This record gives sequence, C-alpha cells and structure tokens, in this order.
Amino acid sequence: MKEFTFKTGGVYPEENKMTKDSPFVPLTPPAIAVIPLSQHIGAPNTPIIKVGDRVKIGQVIGSANAFVSAPVHATISGEVVAMELRPFPLGTKVQSVIIKNDFKEEWVGDLKGIKSLESSSKEDLIKNIRDKGIVGMGGATFPTAVKLSPPKDKVIDVVIANGAECEPYLTTDYRVMMEYSEKIINGLLIEMKITEAKHGIIAIETNKKDAVLLLEENVKKRRIDNIEVILVKTKYPQGGEKQLIKAVLGKEVPVGELPLEVGAIVQNVGTLKAVSEAVFEGKPLIERGVTVSGSAIKRPGNYTIRIGTTVTDIIQQTGGLTKKLRKLIFGGPMMGIAQSTLEVPVTKGTSGILFFGEEVLEMAPQDEMPCIRCSRCVDWCPIGLMPLLIDHAWRREDIKLTETLNATDCIECGVCSYVCPSKRHLTENVRNAKQKILKQRKIEAAKKAAFEKIKALKEKKAQEAEEKLGEGEKVNG
Repeated sequence: MKEFTFKTGGVYPEENKMTKDSPFVPLTPPAIAVIPLSQHIGAPNTPIIKVGDRVKIGQVIGSANAFVSAPVHATISGEVVAMELRPFPLGTKVQSVIIKNDFKEEWVGDLKGIKSLESSSKEDLIKNIRDKGIVGMGGATFPTAVKLSPPKDKVIDVVIANGAECEPYLTTDYRVMMEYSEKIINGLLIEMKITEAKHGIIAIETNKKDAVLLLEENVKKRRIDNIEVILVKTKYPQGGEKQLIKAVLGKEVPVGELPLEVGAIVQNVGTLKAVSEAVFEGKPLIERGVTVSGSAIKRPGNYTIRIGTTVTDIIQQTGGLTKKLRKLIFGGPMMGIAQSTLEVPVTKGTSGILFFGEEVLEMAPQDEMPCIRCSRCVDWCPIGLMPLLIDHAWRREDIKLTETLNATDCIECGVCSYVCPSKRHLTENVRNAKQKILKQRKIEAAKKAAFEKIKALKEKKAQEAEEKLGEGEKVNG
C-alpha cells in the first residue's frame, strides 16, 4: 500500500507508545467533579444552574449562546456545591461548576438517537451534534457543529478521518480505532451526509497497520465504496490538519485560511466516535478516552475518564506514583502543556496525561545559547516558516515584523525547538508573538467596530436633526 506524507520538514521523535496494547478501562466517576464552563474554542458558556441545585448526568449546565460555542453537560449526578474559578489545563483559571457525586448515576432522561441516517435531515444531524456538546477531541476543541457548517459558497469534496496520532506517547486514537471502528465509520458517514462530501478518507500512520486492516475490513464488510483507508508515513506532525491535507490530497491550505478553502474537512477519529454516539445514541460528551503514561505512574494505560475528574483522582485510581513527580504534561510531549497543580481536571480536549520523574531533568529546557544560524529550524518547520527570524523580531519587540513573517500561521508543533542545537526557546517565542498579534488584531477590530458604531450614531442623529428642522420649516412656512 502506498505511503502518503507531506514533504516540507517534520521529524521522527523516539516513540514510547507503551500503552498501545492497553484497551480502555473505565475509571470510577470522581467524588467531586470540576467541570470548566469553557472547554472549547469560542465563546464561554453561560451557567444555567446555581449552587444547591441537584443535577443529573447529561444535563446541560452551561449553555452555548454564541455560534462558535458548545454546551457543557453534567458528567456525574449530585449536588452543585460551588461555582468558582479553578485551574485549567491551559495554565489559567476558568469558571467551573463543582458537583458533589451522589453515586446514583442518574441520567437526565432516556438517551434517544435517530432511527436511520437516510431518514434524517442535515439540520437534525447538526442540531444533535451541537446539542450534545461535541468538539474536536484531538486537542483543538473547535465546536464540531460549526466545522460542519461551512459558508454556502464553499464546496466540501472530502472528509478526512485523522488517525495519524503522531505524538510519541499517545495511543488514545489508536485504541479508539481498534475498539470502535464501527463508530468511526458511522461518524464519517454522518459528516459526509452533512457536508455532501462525495468521498471519505481514513488516514492512519504506518505504525498502526493493524488499525488499517481492521477499518479496511469493516468498510468492505459494509460495502461502502466511497470511503478509503490509506497509510500515511509515521512522522511528526503528520496529524496536523494542513500537513495531513498536503499528504493525502496534495493540496496546500493557503496561509491564514481553513481546510474548507481546498474543499476538505479533517476530523479526529475520537471526534467521529463521539459524533456517532451523539447522533445514533443521543449521548452527550461527558467522558473521553485518555492515555495515562510516563515513567512516574504505576499503571500506565488507556482509560475512559469522566470530564471534570482531577489528576489527583486519576493518580489514586491508577495505582499512585512510583517516584517523585517532576513533570506533569497534559497532551503529548511535543505539543502538550506542563501543569503546576494536580487539581487540574480532564476536559473535552484532554487526549493524554503524562507523568515524569527525575529523568525529565535531562529533557528540561537548557540554558539558551546564541543562535548559530544553522537554519535547522527553517529546514524542519512543516509550515515553511523561518522561526529564527521570528524569534529575533520578538526579542526586539518588533511585532510588525513577526506578523510579516507569518507568525500567526505557526501550528506550535515544537519541531523548531526540538531540532535547535542552541536550545533556543523558538516555539515559546513564536507562540508569544502569535498571541500578541492576535490580541492586537482583536483590539483593532473592537476599535473599528466602536468607531463604526459611533459614526452610525452620529449620522442617525444628524439625519434626525435634519428631519426635525425640515418639519419646523414646514410649520413656520
């Protein structure tokens, strides 16, 4: 079978997929769930419960009032004991609903899904996905219903199921493909119907050939002739949307644009499973598969964990720590975020939690040395950016120049820092520049909106004054 890949840049970090053969094991729901009200890209949720309320599993506790948003549901039954700021995996504090578990495991009602895909309209399918709070589960957390609602003038030709899972430690997607292949295919068919895409592709890295065989067999068994399973080369960041599209379709997503510009939608395989469960079973997103791994955890494996379960609970239920914890990472080692507290909870975007001991000191950021202009960061950047120049511009506080150098197109994959012999903090500085530019753009947009509003108000007042003057002249005249 042919192997597809993107040509520019990319690296092959040493794999440590020690949990590959560990099927999902459900953890006991937590005694206290900490459920952030904002765990997706877009507008935060509005709480629709209050302290003292009793809630059931699947009940909406945070409503999505904006288009780019997704509701949040209770993941355990019990009493709402607080609503307050709590630690969030992105390093901030987020308004969260704290629920004390009554362990009755009561659901808000019977789960009801659609009877058949053929008899359901696109609108009904999107509503199901939106109401059930489905977001991108590969880590991006973009609301899925929004992704499936492209502008009317955009034609989607293909939906790509992303089964690359290129992070060195993570095996969540692999286990989803091995244990829920039927649901992945269902999810893909649902999204193809919604977008009217004629073609579906399931792209899987070469280090997961058994998943390729399994999904191929299932596609064949169901006699689906417009879904193809293909191999992509094991290479980081093969799972990036733009890299996957380039590898599979040979198309380049323009700078600053989305995959729909080239007629494609990319969806993580875990998201497709959740889409299938939302549509066919009526199940909201209350739990997810998480790879728990690293040298400092006693029982590494893949676990099904309720959203809102804190790291403290996970440590207790997976046998405890085997050594002093020196680094805790949410996500993979390449793109994950280091945590400073064990009280951070699992969210919809948590694909992995890594625990490392003393040996991590060897991996810790070393003192930076001067840039030697070797250009490795340029050679290996999968986007084709020039990280060293962006880094220099950022250090000189020349934000305009970082913008000119397309810092906002960075996917923060970490490859530039990984290959830099001088241990420069390239990813960190490019990310900072990107955030500064985006913040500045928001401010400019807000200023422009305010200016237009004042201008419109002045024009309206002037028009009213003119009309009033005209009426006065009529009376006098």
